[in-house]
Amino acid sequence: MTKRKRYSSEFKSKVALTAIKGEQTSNELASKFGIHPNQVSSWKREAVQNLPLLFDSKSRPKSSKMNKEKEYLYSQIGRLKVEVDFLKRISQSGSEYNGEKVSYIKRDK
Repeated sequence: MTKRKRYSSEFKSKVALTAIKGEQTSNELASKFGIHPNQVSSWKREAVQNLPLLFDSKSRPKSSKMNKEKEYLYSQIGRLKVEVDFLKRISQSGSEYNGEKVSYIKRDK
């Protein structure tokens, strides 16, 4: 059984933009890009339907807010990874860490 081919968003947008220009037929574009003509029509239709959203300022996400959230999440991932590694080391050494018994882990908040 063969897997479906997945196309990148850059490739899809290139095909859709070329189709919107209307200089070539769907069949010509399909043979040029090596895809089925129905796929050209589908990507063109999807691009035309989503063009109004491109200029809608309300639906556009705030990039600085997303960057801050992404930075926070990466820091959380890093902290949790260190915590997991620490706990793995403790569990492998029989609840001792550097010769001291460890009864609980106190988190700083």
